[in-house]
Amino acid sequence: MPSVSIIERNRLPRFESKADARRYVWDRLVQTGVARFPLPPHGRIPNFKGSEQAAEHLMSLPPWNTARVLKINPDSPQRKVREIALQRGIVVLMPTPRLRKGFLCLDPDHIPPDAYRLASTLKGAARFGKTIGLKDLPQIDAIVTGSVAVTPDGRRCGKGEGYGDLEYAILKELGHPDVPVATTVHPIQIVGDFPRDPHDLPVCVIVTPEDVYSVDQPPPPPPGIDWDALSEEQLRAMPVLKELFHLKTARTLPHPS
Repeated sequence: MPSVSIIERNRLPRFESKADARRYVWDRLVQTGVARFPLPPHGRIPNFKGSEQAAEHLMSLPPWNTARVLKINPDSPQRKVREIALQRGIVVLMPTPRLRKGFLCLDPDHIPPDAYRLASTLKGAARFGKTIGLKDLPQIDAIVTGSVAVTPDGRRCGKGEGYGDLEYAILKELGHPDVPVATTVHPIQIVGDFPRDPHDLPVCVIVTPEDVYSVDQPPPPPPGIDWDALSEEQLRAMPVLKELFHLKTARTLPHPS
């Protein structure tokens, strides 16, 4: 495992907007030949050469290597993280793309060991995973999230749709405690600065194919869902939000006598 490193922030490019940071990262990954399928990386959590090594490094770190349950994003660069977790007997909670079908639970005890690699893919997860309701979500020990760009102080931006932030906010609304959040990226994805919004999910560990970077004081995670920031279209497209609203409403109403 590589030792924990310090990023020299003053040498990294700084951006006035998240959109500028994303564009820079996507373009540089293509220009340097680092981007991997699916291509182009633009508009995605980008896959990159060395993602498997980054996954190995991450899964050698506590608490990810000792977890019973990990929430791991469904994107290509974190596929190997999901596979390693299953191989080690860790239950993987995976959000479905755009949260359209909520969360899938991948229990390695219910998956043939020779199918762990397949189960770590989107198609395989749909086959071997079980849709799980919000009230049945297990306690999560740590999170792995995908990123387009990250900063040395733990700021993170995804592809701009906010699902990683929303997934964490859902857990907070359900009463889950804060847990460590890591991301695996290529060094090109580490930039000096970009603006941060209050609902953004920060990271406390950044892992590349060569290094591990520990963030001393990341920004605070989202405290819950900003319901006013969600559009009607988002609410319609994600039944999980309606489920959450009903759960919260039921908790606030008095029990019938």
